[in-house]
Amino acid sequence: MKGSLLAASLAALLPLAASAAEKRVIGGVEEVILLPWGVRLPARIDTGAAGSSLDAREVRAAGKEVELRLAPEYGGRPMRLPILRWRTIKTPEGKGRRPVVRLEVCLGPERIVTEVNVNDRSDLEHPFLAGRNLLAGRFVVDVDRRQVLPPQCP
Repeated sequence: MKGSLLAASLAALLPLAASAAEKRVIGGVEEVILLPWGVRLPARIDTGAAGSSLDAREVRAAGKEVELRLAPEYGGRPMRLPILRWRTIKTPEGKGRRPVVRLEVCLGPERIVTEVNVNDRSDLEHPFLAGRNLLAGRFVVDVDRRQVLPPQCP
């Protein structure tokens, strides 16, 4: 009886093992490219964050668009993007509202269109935070490693 219960338990886990084997392994920090601009940024990979976040300066809502500028060390490129919605984010300082935009990001060999909130992250080490919305179903994170899968999108 115990043997058949163990066999049934292992059989139930096999689909999970197979799906994990199909995913690419990435580290706790990876480089991403914002497409189509070709801007390379170091990204903190955070499976604890539901959404992704981009460091932006001079963030101003202008009607249904947000105007922003990337940090000077990443080219300082000005951007104007449509606002998909506003999101309330919990931070150590309290709650804040941030505009959410759609971006195409290259992580490893994958081009991923994802939603990203924009906010000044200048006090944080990494200008891009890749959350579960970008990672789910695609990657397995090995937090002991860094820079495992460089961006390779055409």
